[in-house]
Amino acid sequence: MSAEIVTRFAPSPTGYLHIGGARTALFNWLFARGRGGKFLLRIEDTDRARSTPEATKAILSGLKWLGLEHDGDAVSQAARADRHAEVAQELLSKGAAYKCFATQEEIEALREAARAEGRSTLFQSPWRDAAPATHPDAPFVIRLKTPQEGETVIRDQVQGDVRIRNNQLDDMVLLRSDGTPVYMLAVVVDDHDMGVTHVIRGDDHLNNAARQMGIYSAMGWDVPVWAHIPLIHGPDGKKLSKRHGALGVEEYQALGYPAAGMRNYLARLGWSHGNDEFFTDEQAKEWFDLSG
Repeated sequence: MSAEIVTRFAPSPTGYLHIGGARTALFNWLFARGRGGKFLLRIEDTDRARSTPEATKAILSGLKWLGLEHDGDAVSQAARADRHAEVAQELLSKGAAYKCFATQEEIEALREAARAEGRSTLFQSPWRDAAPATHPDAPFVIRLKTPQEGETVIRDQVQGDVRIRNNQLDDMVLLRSDGTPVYMLAVVVDDHDMGVTHVIRGDDHLNNAARQMGIYSAMGWDVPVWAHIPLIHGPDGKKLSKRHGALGVEEYQALGYPAAGMRNYLARLGWSHGNDEFFTDEQAKEWFDLSG
């Protein structure tokens, strides 16, 4: 792993930059800048039905207003689909992935049978160990061959060690039947190729880390340092999001809030430095630490 700290902010362009996303960006920015590292931006625009150029523009504008400048050009995840597919094929050639020809109807039937018998409904593909000679001329997906024994340990800087038994993880799809990559594969490939050393994101991604580690392991890649931070919740206890109560940063800008004040406010949501309530950017860069 490179000695240089590299973080990234990777929003989906399905709406404005809300304060939860802005805080994640800020934490990544502070951590990198305080250690002489790089802060990268990746637009995760693989959801073609919901991603819009207007949302991408709003995210870029929001980051600029907040003063969270990123290094280099913003990376489009959708533009890297060929690279993602290339890695899926490499996993296939390594024997770390396999072609699964099970139809959605067959998968649901297997799950219904498992429910009726009181067994786990975790899908176990009959094609996992099938010989290539038995493969039909039919559509297929590529699935990761997840270890069935042992456990996966996520060594998280915020959550501590999180242990998940491998038999609780399914053989996740890497490439759909139309050849397009899934989000889980794209994220790992992009983080690796971009040299990301620290993944700082919301703790709603914690379970994703266990599945993503399977790809890192199969490819022989260094696993980044994980830091899954608590989400921001509203008065009703539900997490703030674009769909639930979170304002876009441009609304705070329109109301006349100073960007420096917003950075100070967001930094205090989930992190503190003693009893200090106000601090400069330079102090925040120096003091910020994932231990809280």
